[in-house]
Amino acid sequence: MTYDPQRHHRRSIRLKGYDYTQPGAYFITICTRGRECLFGEIIDGEMHLNEAGQIVVQTWQDLPNHISNVQLDAFVVMPNHVHGIIIITERAGGVGTGSVGAGVVGAGSEPAPTTTTAPGSAAGSGPTTGSGPVGAGSEPAPTEPAPTRSSYGLPEIVRQFKTFSARRINELRGTPGTPVWQRNYYEHIIRDEFSLSRIRQYIAENPARWDADREHPQRPHHARRHSLPPPASQRENPTPQHPRDTPRS
Repeated sequence: MTYDPQRHHRRSIRLKGYDYTQPGAYFITICTRGRECLFGEIIDGEMHLNEAGQIVVQTWQDLPNHISNVQLDAFVVMPNHVHGIIIITERAGGVGTGSVGAGVVGAGSEPAPTTTTAPGSAAGSGPTTGSGPVGAGSEPAPTEPAPTRSSYGLPEIVRQFKTFSARRINELRGTPGTPVWQRNYYEHIIRDEFSLSRIRQYIAENPARWDADREHPQRPHHARRHSLPPPASQRENPTPQHPRDTPRS
């Protein structure tokens, strides 16, 4: 489907008045520009990454090497979008509160494993030590200073992820400056352990549900646009069926 910037434009979907620099757990979804399938394909319910998809995984896994207040949780790369959970452990430029999540998610929550993994080490991971003995006259290998890490709020974390991954993908395909991601992204504030568990499950099962995914390029545009259920007050069962359908308060 041809990308139409007027048809596909998304208004700002940040929660008005919310401070996205404060500690919390956030579910994010980022789509490619025009929902173009760039990262691989799903076969028999499993995501098979191409080189661009592997770059996306490596960029995600590399974020903690550059950002001091980020903890990564469940994550999946789909053909034309990604889902992930980012936990901000302390306010940008400040001191951590000792809790994880938007005020409620417990500090003892263990991160869920990354659903999609890239072969080899993640970008930015430290070198491994060789197994052979070091000779007595060998000079010690020079050590590189650890990269300086700063703390950021959610918008800047997402911006870095999109910028760094797009740059490497464009280097791979020889298309410098070509947009890879859509301008906006979706986020959902995770407020309790139940929501965290439910969203982790949604992320893990996403590849198996690709045929019915609202981001599937063969799904009619009107189906994607109108697939949100009515407000909770108008539903017989107000329990959200999709993490993105959760009403904000």
